[in-house]
Amino acid sequence: MKILVPVDGSEAALDAVRHAVHLHRNGLQASFVLVTVQEPTYVYEMLLAPDAEALERVTGAVGALALEGALAMFLAAAISVEREIGSGDPAQTLIEMVGRHGCDAIIIGARGRGALRSALLGSVSQAVLHAAVVPVTIVKHVAT
Repeated sequence: MKILVPVDGSEAALDAVRHAVHLHRNGLQASFVLVTVQEPTYVYEMLLAPDAEALERVTGAVGALALEGALAMFLAAAISVEREIGSGDPAQTLIEMVGRHGCDAIIIGARGRGALRSALLGSVSQAVLHAAVVPVTIVKHVAT
């Protein structure tokens, strides 16, 4: 079994990583793909950047930062992971990553917004849940 674990650097995303590590420690035989998706570059960013390579470096650096905490958690648990930094619409890109990596499931964090706010603003975890062709576990963030 291969499980996609998307992160964005938030505490809610780290809750999903904690859940994945917990499942692995309790006997789940799975490999993990740790991913993050950066928003697409906007026209004004392209105009201000010295070149396309500079934009790519910045996107990569921001993506690496988003992966950093989650990667440390997997490595501390002695779990090796594949990694990918994507760019584009987050939900759609995550669905594409599932197919590209041959994942069997997704574990994703939720920010815990209320139903009304999620309905008005949309939610990556909700969009992934509806578009995915594999099982999705949404780990709700509980503030302590």
